[in-house]
Amino acid sequence: MDLVLEGRFFIDGELKQTAVGIEDGKIVTVGKIVRGGDERIDLGSRIAFPGFIDPHVHFRDPGLTHKEDFASGTMSALHGGVTCVLDMPNTSPPVTDVKTILEKKRAIRNKAFTDYGLFAALTPDAKIDQMQKHVAGFKLFMGSTTGNILMNDDKEIEYLMSDIYKSGKVLSVHAEDDSMISKSEEKSNMDHLRNRPLEAEHNAVRRLMRYKGMKINICHVTDAVTADMAASCGFTTEVTLHHMEFAAEKVEGTEYKVNPPIRTANIRDNLRKAVSQGKITMFGTDHAPHAHSEKLQEYSSAPGGMTSVEIMIPILMKKMMEGKFNLSLLGRMGSENPGRTFGMNKGKIAAGYDADFAIFDTKNVSVIDPDKLHSKSNFTPYAGVEAIFPDTVMIRGNIQIQDGEYCGKNIGADIVESGRY
Repeated sequence: MDLVLEGRFFIDGELKQTAVGIEDGKIVTVGKIVRGGDERIDLGSRIAFPGFIDPHVHFRDPGLTHKEDFASGTMSALHGGVTCVLDMPNTSPPVTDVKTILEKKRAIRNKAFTDYGLFAALTPDAKIDQMQKHVAGFKLFMGSTTGNILMNDDKEIEYLMSDIYKSGKVLSVHAEDDSMISKSEEKSNMDHLRNRPLEAEHNAVRRLMRYKGMKINICHVTDAVTADMAASCGFTTEVTLHHMEFAAEKVEGTEYKVNPPIRTANIRDNLRKAVSQGKITMFGTDHAPHAHSEKLQEYSSAPGGMTSVEIMIPILMKKMMEGKFNLSLLGRMGSENPGRTFGMNKGKIAAGYDADFAIFDTKNVSVIDPDKLHSKSNFTPYAGVEAIFPDTVMIRGNIQIQDGEYCGKNIGADIVESGRY
């Protein structure tokens, strides 16, 4: 056995004092007493979660690397305790066929500091059977956003659904009915909300309900009703930190402009309640970076998107220690549920799983300083917010962050190619 960790671990919804044995990058045993080990580490008063999984990031590589690239994006994720990411296909060119999938894989190979999987976008002539062996999942954009890969026609969607079902892959959906989105001039977050109404989200999910029982994941839900509709069909759901935190009538500025939009305080509060009741499956940051100069444009011209892959878990960790967020939900929504949803060998502290850990000294509280974040886009509305960043981060038994500082190598691997899927 290569390594034994001893301390408090998040297992089965709670913290348990135990020992974890690691060999060849995998957990081989979990128990009160684990003998042997070439090296032993006592975590002391720190707490260890399975490495967090972010199923929704936009790392902009290839083609838009002035905003972010795979090195900066995964380095940012790593410092936030995220050890695996799933990257969206609206790059340049968009990932829509085997050729563009393989081009993207070549562009990002050897750049990653975390493990990762890629999505391919649906288009009317998508060859699902050819793409499925290369990707972690498929993405359907029913609402327009960054990148020109909108697909909002029911007949075109239906044409592909049988092949998606046969593939066994998850279909993640940007669920906003584009026919209900207005292009009227915007000067504020309330204007943006008016142009992209909640009913557009509801109607998109309503149109998908005919596919009850399929592996469909509704991204960045903004409303408790959306979550209930999705759950009634057996769909999984993601929620972002920004949709839980902000209200359109209470914040100003393009740093809050996202798609789908920040909703009103009442809708936000109901969303928080749905999260607290365990009605939403997992977190997904929708980390969507843009250059600072782009976000500083006039409101109508500024792109939608917010960076949060580095700060979501640390903010929630601080809330957990204050009693404002449930420990079990944090571990399940941040690690276990995304791992299970996407069929990964990750997200759980149990024998046979990858030895990925995010370890926290919960007394080590800091304030978010945009200049210390690792994304190329450090333009964030979370500046000054208290957070608890991980003290140590391990990927497949390798220490990558120690004492809060990077100390590893760019060992990130494609989960599909490396058989961790």
